[in-house]
Amino acid sequence: MSYRVLVTDKLAEEGLELLRAEPGLEVVVNTKLDPKALREALKEADGIVIRSGTQLTAEVLQDQTRLKVIVRAGVGVDNIDVPAATRQGIVVMNTPGGNTVSTAEHTMALMLALSRNVAQANDSLKAGRWDRNKFTGTQLGGKTLGIVGLGRVGLAVAKRAQGFDMKVVGFDPFLSAERAAELGIESISPLDDLWGRCDYITVHTPLSAETRNLIGPNELAKMKPNVRIINCARGGLIDEAALAEALTAGKIAGAAVDAFDPEPPPADNPLVTHPQVLVTPHLGASTEEAQVSVAVEAARLLSDFFQSGQIRFAVNMPTLDRAELDEMRLYLDLGRRLGMLHSQMDRGTVKSATVRYRGEVASKNTRLITASFAAGWMESALEDQVNLVNAEILAKERGITIVEEKTTDPGDFGTLIQTEVVTEKKQYVAAGTLFGKEFVRLIRLGPYRLDAHLDGNLLVFTHKDVPGLIGFIGTTFGRHNVNIAQMNVGREQPGGEAIGVVNLDSVPPAEALEELKKNPAILSVSLIKLPEAGAIAPWLAQ
Repeated sequence: MSYRVLVTDKLAEEGLELLRAEPGLEVVVNTKLDPKALREALKEADGIVIRSGTQLTAEVLQDQTRLKVIVRAGVGVDNIDVPAATRQGIVVMNTPGGNTVSTAEHTMALMLALSRNVAQANDSLKAGRWDRNKFTGTQLGGKTLGIVGLGRVGLAVAKRAQGFDMKVVGFDPFLSAERAAELGIESISPLDDLWGRCDYITVHTPLSAETRNLIGPNELAKMKPNVRIINCARGGLIDEAALAEALTAGKIAGAAVDAFDPEPPPADNPLVTHPQVLVTPHLGASTEEAQVSVAVEAARLLSDFFQSGQIRFAVNMPTLDRAELDEMRLYLDLGRRLGMLHSQMDRGTVKSATVRYRGEVASKNTRLITASFAAGWMESALEDQVNLVNAEILAKERGITIVEEKTTDPGDFGTLIQTEVVTEKKQYVAAGTLFGKEFVRLIRLGPYRLDAHLDGNLLVFTHKDVPGLIGFIGTTFGRHNVNIAQMNVGREQPGGEAIGVVNLDSVPPAEALEELKKNPAILSVSLIKLPEAGAIAPWLAQ
């Protein structure tokens, strides 16, 4: 059988040669397709290989009944609408290891160039000036480097920085302090404690709603005045306007930026022309070796998919039988939602996690449910695309063991999944069950029993069990035009401490939350954002 493969971005010749050498593969290279032409070309393609230049939007992917696989030659899949691809039954794969060394080396190159004023000195000398005293720099040796995000690239940077005799500290909630210590890194938690410790800070996290503007005005205010900041990861991780203001005001010493939001940056971007900022046009992965590596890896992934049906590095496809997936879908959804709940708790560095199964669920394939819990727990925090296939492996790589305990003895519920996460701060407990054949419920938080809908916007608040408090909450949200869909309260004894879970139709404004916090009867307030009822993970979609 013959398959047509479309290549729409520049790919190293080594990768193209591998594809062309495969029997049964017809390779079509066209790097000049606009969205309309791309959509038409995909109707005649079984597979596509792209880099960052091609945008596979929901509109482009809609009704692509022939397309079977997308391979991204690189790590990030920001330019692919993965849920849309999944709904179409299209497997999405990437090449997670090909860019690691090049991106880590570029981070170090920018760090060195920033420290020694390389760009400014070069321009000055070429302009005919000999300004040795003007460009006195600072050495890396003996300085403290803070790394936010200790995935593949972050750890590669740490290793190289240690070679320059730097002290490395880092934050990653999914790398245990013990594992970090084994790698010569001091684990810092919470993240706020890192800012004031460092002479250099580099970010290596994925871009998500949680990490957007990870470094903003508040974080910049906590840093040393001599700090230098490097971003070779994703545009949007740093508030560019706030960074420019901090540099101009002398609050920090300098910055090196390789990734912008948007790209290319507009002419009025405050960082591009700032004298204390070193900029490059997203060159982190732009080495000959990286280009060849990702091209060859992409070619092999595509070839293996068509020749033997093998799927590796999939970001949206669990490796399990379809019949089993259909049977397990609601259990997996419950596990994922409990994981997402834990990921938004106010916690420090993770030490361990336990998932306890009781009743009917204990006779199911609980390893899949545990993997779904881990995927929901980590999916917004890691640079990797987390799914059923890789969730537990990614946890183990970070020194985190997820323990399973189960019993088929029935309790108060036919099925009970209880999850516990231990950090250096405290132990967090959340438990859920199934309600009928369509719904999941939250039935325990900490020591408190309740019955809450595990979907949408959840306001979780601990409080003193006193009269009038529920009315106060309703009135407060009413003034801010926030509708309450459901409310559940759990307590151990009348008049003691209790917990409340409120399902809201919209995200409340910060002012409303501040009003709640000022009530002396309310002890803590957390806003948890979960998928809407019935919405499931992209990697669980049909």
